[in-house]
Amino acid sequence: MFGRRRKKRDQETGRTAKDAPESRRGAAGAVSFGNEIEPERPTAQTPKEADRHRANGPWDSGEDAPDLQRMDLGSIRLPVQQGSQIQVNLTKDAQGKQRIIGVTLVLGKTWLQVRPFAAPKSSGLWDERRAEILDQIAKEGGRAEEHEGTFGTEIKALLPVKGRTTEDGKQVAEPVRFVGVDGPRWLLHGVIRGEGAIRPEKMGEVEQIFAGIVVVRGDQPVPPGDMLTITVPKKIQEQMAQAAKTRAAQRAAGGSANGDAPGGTAAGPAQA
Repeated sequence: MFGRRRKKRDQETGRTAKDAPESRRGAAGAVSFGNEIEPERPTAQTPKEADRHRANGPWDSGEDAPDLQRMDLGSIRLPVQQGSQIQVNLTKDAQGKQRIIGVTLVLGKTWLQVRPFAAPKSSGLWDERRAEILDQIAKEGGRAEEHEGTFGTEIKALLPVKGRTTEDGKQVAEPVRFVGVDGPRWLLHGVIRGEGAIRPEKMGEVEQIFAGIVVVRGDQPVPPGDMLTITVPKKIQEQMAQAAKTRAAQRAAGGSANGDAPGGTAAGPAQA
């Protein structure tokens, strides 16, 4: 649990090879027993309490993360599995230009949307962001409750699906999980829909993917709460463009395009 932070600890304390214990001197001259134990020096910054919720991930780029196949998306490195799909979630800014607001990993009938944010050094953002999510859910007529999960406090919610009702006229609701993990100067926010929000075995699978994510905060100044930049490799952009054309043709022919992330606009999917 603690070995993965050794590299960062040494950087913070400034410890180098010259700080090693000096050889002892005896009657025969210099003697080194090779087993001297030097007391650990205090780190420059005490780990935040929230770090205990990511003992097995998600990971910071300065830590020794497990060796997994990951896709480099700039501020995050996303674990991929055979048969999974990656969608890039887009929106338009005031000038009408598209910008990336997250990425969604599609695992069968489970959707995991991921968004990385900048956070302050001294405290996390998840408590504040969670309160905002609960308020928004209430305004939209949904129901939600906080729950202690693998990554600490998460939100389990039932969100109304616009335009859908049951045969007896009741509003259709969708189960959704909101998870968040505070790391060193970052917050990783995840939204889980589909089977990963309700079926225990699928919940474990998607949590394993989320825990395998590596966040690359970088040294550039980013205001706390702003999203860290996600970049998409050219090859993936080409795959998503082709997939978008296919979906457009399906819609024009009166068919349906499967695989879109619920509740968001997605460009893709791209095969992992």
